[in-house]
Amino acid sequence: MNILQEIVLHKQAEVRQRRSRRSLESLKNASRTAPLVPFGAALARDGIQVIAELKRKSPSAGEIFAAADPETVAGEYEANGAAAISVLTDREYFGGSLEFLRRIKATVSIPVLRKDFIVSEYQIYESYVAGADAILLIAEILEEQQLRDFYTLAREQGLEVLVEFHAREELASVQRLEPDIVGVNTRNLESMTTDIRWCRDVFEELPSKAVKVAESGVHTSADLIFVEESGYDAALVGTTLMKHGTPGATLRELRGGELK
Repeated sequence: MNILQEIVLHKQAEVRQRRSRRSLESLKNASRTAPLVPFGAALARDGIQVIAELKRKSPSAGEIFAAADPETVAGEYEANGAAAISVLTDREYFGGSLEFLRRIKATVSIPVLRKDFIVSEYQIYESYVAGADAILLIAEILEEQQLRDFYTLAREQGLEVLVEFHAREELASVQRLEPDIVGVNTRNLESMTTDIRWCRDVFEELPSKAVKVAESGVHTSADLIFVEESGYDAALVGTTLMKHGTPGATLRELRGGELK
């Protein structure tokens, strides 16, 4: 069992617990107060864009910036040129929460992505009510029809969707879905290592009209330039920005070509 499979089992149990406290019907009937901000359009602007991530810890890196204040980090990201903010809302493995997303959404004007392990329609309604502008769907953890159903449901709610895959085996289902936004995660789920060259290797096989995002493995300004030269519209960056405790300044250095 790799780490993704372990997380999914835990997530399924977690969602069952949440549904026991608040019903799906209650979520469906709840109103959203936060405005929807276009996510894909923010990534499609000229030049390489950065989705900057609030990431307190991870299975691969351990504790990264455990005391990070969500509003402070989000404000720094926006001030230093982030196109969007990714909020890890998984508590057990990443130290996040849906409350962090709510707080960040109230702080910034740029779009906010809920990054979690979506295994139930419950989480899609939950994301909408909490104020997310977009959600992540991971091809590896969903059957193809389930991926399509979740994608359709999210779009019906007005949420945009970043469809991510890690392995070539999942590429065909992503191609058939033809998502508006596709993410190539360069992390090997067996070794937990990253190889940024893989995003270049699969680029020509991605849906041609999709906004394209490279995920994981961007550590330096040279990596960001590599991603841009490979044809991507955006890069999602988390650990690199958070690990020194100065996420805003590190984002500025990354975007300015100074991060070595």
